[in-house]
Amino acid sequence: MDNAPYTIRYVIQYFVCFILCIHLIQCQKMDDKKMAFQVEISQPDNRYQVTPVFDKIKTLEGNRAGLPYGSSSGNWGDSGSSWTEQYGTPIGADITYYADYENKYYRLNVDFPVDTVKAYMERAYSRWDDLKGETQEYKRLGRGYSASNGVNAYDSFSTLVFGFAPKGMVVIWLNFGNTRIELGRYQAQPVTDPVEIAKAKEKYLAMYRISPERYAESQKEYFIPDASPKEWDDYRQRYHWRPVVTSTNPKFRLLEVLNYTYNGEKEGALRPWVLNIPYKERAIPQEMVFFWETGKEKQEQLNARAFFNWEKANEAFKEAGNKVDMQVKISPDNDSVEILLNGKPLETDSIRIYQWSGDYKESYK
Repeated sequence: MDNAPYTIRYVIQYFVCFILCIHLIQCQKMDDKKMAFQVEISQPDNRYQVTPVFDKIKTLEGNRAGLPYGSSSGNWGDSGSSWTEQYGTPIGADITYYADYENKYYRLNVDFPVDTVKAYMERAYSRWDDLKGETQEYKRLGRGYSASNGVNAYDSFSTLVFGFAPKGMVVIWLNFGNTRIELGRYQAQPVTDPVEIAKAKEKYLAMYRISPERYAESQKEYFIPDASPKEWDDYRQRYHWRPVVTSTNPKFRLLEVLNYTYNGEKEGALRPWVLNIPYKERAIPQEMVFFWETGKEKQEQLNARAFFNWEKANEAFKEAGNKVDMQVKISPDNDSVEILLNGKPLETDSIRIYQWSGDYKESYK
């Protein structure tokens, strides 16, 4: 009986410690979720596929992060696939990869601008209308936000994207849901030390279970003698421009503009700032989508998709001057769209108009 108070105190202490441990584990899981990000490895097209051999993503916190297993895939800026979540704040990369179409190993060992990365990590870009207030391009919400219509309108940093072009050109983007921003263009160096080449080759053959015979065959099968990064370097050319979308229909209501550029970036604009999109250094658009309404009937809710030719558009932007309005004029009957640069018609590959019903905050009800 004399030990009863001590037993009770021990049980209480144990229970308190147990609760604290559970709380700490839950807090850690929440912190990990906020710091999680995906990694993609993209390419211009299948001819220019590369395969990582050694990979390390440097993080501010010092924890280990890396690339997905396997070769690059998809298109420029979008691999179309992801891997297991990585954790931390990416501030650099040390990657050795094999470009079979050049029969070369390259090493990319770079540091990202830390202050720039930190600033982007604080941002969450809009995907939907903000039902709790005026929709902004982005808010400084920090990490861990994912847009869900009606609940949260903003996406924080979600994916680190690598783009591998010929001759060691590597572009890196940051994904924020519906927004993709180029972080920078970097240059990988060919591995020339015979010892390092042998080490990389040994790892490559073992990791991907490739026989020496198949390795020799692939060097001939996939080799591209004139491989050049020029096309994707050219895509990074920027001009000071903005889209201005109008119609003489008195009921016209512009709701959203999406812009997918040749350099792998993408951006969206919602009301109210879609009505006065600021001038900005932007690359040449590859595809743009314009959403509008002239009433609440289905046939009055539309979007137009415009597809651009890079060479023709680039020449037109060069001639348009230093401050360019892309004037998108929608006919009052919603049947046609005309696009001009500072009043001069801009030739497009095609423009297609579709009926489309969205759920915008300022839609006709």
